[in-house]
This record gives sequence, structure tokens and C-alpha cells, in this order.
Amino acid sequence: DLVIGVGFIFSSDIDEVARAYPDVRFAGVDYFAGPNGIPPNVAALAFREEEGSFLVGAVAGLMSKSGHVGFVGGMTGPLIRKFEVGYVAGVEAACPKCVVHAAYAGTTPDAFRDPAKGKALANAQIAAGSDVIYHASGATGHGVFEAAADAKKLAIGVDADQHDEMPGTVVTSMIKRADIAVFDTVKAVVEGRFAGGMRVFGLADEGVDYVHDGPHAAGIPDEVKAKVEALRAAVVAGRISVPSR
Repeated sequence: DLVIGVGFIFSSDIDEVARAYPDVRFAGVDYFAGPNGIPPNVAALAFREEEGSFLVGAVAGLMSKSGHVGFVGGMTGPLIRKFEVGYVAGVEAACPKCVVHAAYAGTTPDAFRDPAKGKALANAQIAAGSDVIYHASGATGHGVFEAAADAKKLAIGVDADQHDEMPGTVVTSMIKRADIAVFDTVKAVVEGRFAGGMRVFGLADEGVDYVHDGPHAAGIPDEVKAKVEALRAAVVAGRISVPSR
């Protein structure tokens, strides 16, 4: 009834197969539309990663003691650029004088599975003064966590709660609610109201968030949480427009 592809690197594959099987419904998580547009039988599920990254950028800016924070991306391209741009905007909103050091692990999908490169990039940012580093780099991010742990700095996870990968180092994570997007799509199929096209999930519909409750957020001071919640409210209300590129 429904075929789901997870990850933007499957977008072109979904397009090809969906056009070959027009009577089958497809969904793509982190779908990236190609030059021929979205096939009518494809639900393109995308996220406002820049908005979730904005929140953790504010956390980084508010918790940095050095005034320097870092960002490590995986593969260069529009998707991961959204994480960086949103993060930088959040840092600037919370700490206008803070400096953001950014670097990418590569230009191919291998950039998402190179922890050694992630650690090297993070070490360079720590050497430049960064005391909080956010990664959007898949498995490469574990190297970022190792570098932060070794230097007794803080790190921020991505996509899911990554606290348990490096307790005491991962202060929070930007959460992308793919579970909500997939559940809503499956529910639409079951109820006979599936529709193709792009659907984007952001802060307003709880499609992105950051870890701010429970023991995995214990390292974030209450005053920081309060300031970040005020920024969240401003984004949802439209008073702040978070850039995506």
C-alpha cells in the first residue's frame, strides 16, 4: 500500500520507481525534488531543520563561555546547509558577539560515516576556541562527540536524542520528528486520503524540536531554557523568520 524511502539520497530512486509504478503510493523522508518535480503518487516529507537548528544554536550561544562555537556538517549540499544556517541564526539571536566556526566532512555520502574526520574537524574548532559544537553529519558526529569529551567541551546531537552516545558531553540534541511525519502518512493511507506532493514539518506543527525535558537535558540551565522558549514562540508566531540558505 505504501513504500517509504528514508534519506534524501533515495530521492532520485523514489522518483524513478514511482513513475514506473503510478498506482503504488510512495513517501520519501527528507525528500529532495529533482528537475522533473514530484511524481503525483509521492508524498514528499521534508522538515524545517533550520528551525530546530535555530533552537540549539541559541542554546550554544547562551551556554558558551568562550564566545566561540562550532558546527560540523556531513556532506556539503542544500540540506545540511539548512542546519548550519539555522544554527548560525540561533547563535546570533542569543549571542550577537559569538563566533561560529563551520566545516564539512566531504562532498559525497561517505561524509556521513567518517568519525575520524569528524573528530579532526571538531579538534580544529576546539583549538580555535569553540566550547560547544553542533553536528549534522550522521555517524561522523561520533567523532565530534569524542573530541568534545576529550577536551571537556559540550556537543549537540542531531535528528534524535543522542545523549546516550556520550553522556556528560551531549548537552542536548536537535530532534527531527520523522516519526510524526511517517505516522501521519500511514494514517492518511489507511483512511483513504493519501495525497502526493510536498509536506514540510516545522516548529509550528512540532515537526522539529530540541531535547529540553528530563534527565537528558539536565545540563541546560532553566534560564537558558526560558530564553530559548521565548525564541521558539517568536518563530511560531512569525516574529522571527529563520533563514534556510
